[in-house]
Amino acid sequence: MHTDRSRKYLNPYIGGVLLGLVLLAANFVSGRGLGASGAVKSAVVSGMEVVAPSHVAATEYYQNYNASHPGGLFKNWLVWEMIGVLVGGLISGAIAGRLKFKVEHNPKITSKTRVLFAVLGGIFFGFGSQLGRGCTSGSALSGMAVLSVGGFVSMAFIFGTAFALAYFARKLWL
Repeated sequence: MHTDRSRKYLNPYIGGVLLGLVLLAANFVSGRGLGASGAVKSAVVSGMEVVAPSHVAATEYYQNYNASHPGGLFKNWLVWEMIGVLVGGLISGAIAGRLKFKVEHNPKITSKTRVLFAVLGGIFFGFGSQLGRGCTSGSALSGMAVLSVGGFVSMAFIFGTAFALAYFARKLWL
């Protein structure tokens, strides 16, 4: 049975305009752009406070982070942003009938290999976002929205690196 996929996905041009409007609204309302890595960092710091409070109290990094982000995990608006992204994605997937638990991959590799490389990619991306002081949405999109040279450079390197590495990793999804 063939389904018409054009009815299940938002037109990418409309999606891009909507993303731009959300970014503009975030800058207008909160005075800063969007980003995901800040929410993850806040969750990690809060988790460390529960698991190893003595380590957090003795580490300068955690002390500095807590001083600049008072109130804990749910006082960070980026955490609420990411909760909204997850809930919105689940609702969108449910409405469009795409909410399924499956691993899409090339028939030449296993689901386990695909998941392993996805997790490794996520770890490298998270590490890189900390080195670059933000994820793609924070560095590139929000930076470009305020005409920051760094935002344009970030976006060029993000896409340039993706194109350069796509040849080597293409069998994981083609």
